[in-house]
Amino acid sequence: MRLRQIEVFHAVYSAGTMTNAAAKLNVSQPSVSKVLAHAEQQLGYRLFVRVKGQLIPTPEAHQLFKHVKDVYEDVDRLRHVAKNLKATSAGRIRVASTPAFGLETLPRAIASFRRQHPEAVFEIETLHLDEINHALLESRIDIGLAFDPAEHPGIARRKLARARFVVLAPDGEAFEGKSQVTIDDLKDRPFVGLNSRGPLGQLLSQFLESSHVQPAFVAWTETYHVAKALVASGAGITITDEITARSAIGGSVVQIPLEPAIKFDVTLLQMADTPLSRATKKFTRHLGKLVKEMLPDA
Repeated sequence: MRLRQIEVFHAVYSAGTMTNAAAKLNVSQPSVSKVLAHAEQQLGYRLFVRVKGQLIPTPEAHQLFKHVKDVYEDVDRLRHVAKNLKATSAGRIRVASTPAFGLETLPRAIASFRRQHPEAVFEIETLHLDEINHALLESRIDIGLAFDPAEHPGIARRKLARARFVVLAPDGEAFEGKSQVTIDDLKDRPFVGLNSRGPLGQLLSQFLESSHVQPAFVAWTETYHVAKALVASGAGITITDEITARSAIGGSVVQIPLEPAIKFDVTLLQMADTPLSRATKKFTRHLGKLVKEMLPDA
């Protein structure tokens, strides 16, 4: 089968009708019918039959689609790579991070990098970890930044630094001047919890469960930034990562180290088999240096 025949077959099989397939491919319906007819002629068997006005895939079509689907995805991935080569060679850097890095770390890194490399242009996304993995696999981004990601097939990980959990509290709730806080100090205090979707949420949930100390939960949230805002408003205290805490300090919020220390990696993610552009390599080195400066004691 030729590439165009594969595209048309994939579209008709996926869309279910000639009309929908034509719209998906942005061509006319007669054009789709003609390409499909040529494919069936070359193959020597029917791919679809009409039953009560509907296109029904034949058994041969079902078997063929299993292989065509893989080929189509490879071709689509190749298109993304080819399209992105032009952008990355011109100094375009596409980066995604989890929300914790979006308020201070990435803006600082990008601003300082562009002072040295004013030709660099950035595309930035704020995503959850699973979304960063998908974006890398689909070649929509060059690099990702996240906390403590699990291994994922095809994605390489590089540790930039170590971070730790800290307690955020309203200034008037400063634990009687303590320089550090233990989990026992959190007992019965109004507490903002984090849903355990990401690695840090799971790590924190495991820590609270193993400590057998039950804070008085007043709210649950998906992100640390919302938890931080609730603390600033006086709703309670929370446990957050150092990066998020940095953007919260000042005004009505204080940061106190949590002991014993619970540490985790700040990790750079990229495709294992796709080399980075020269501009992106320079930025990853710059970003790594900045993160280490932000977390010197972790």
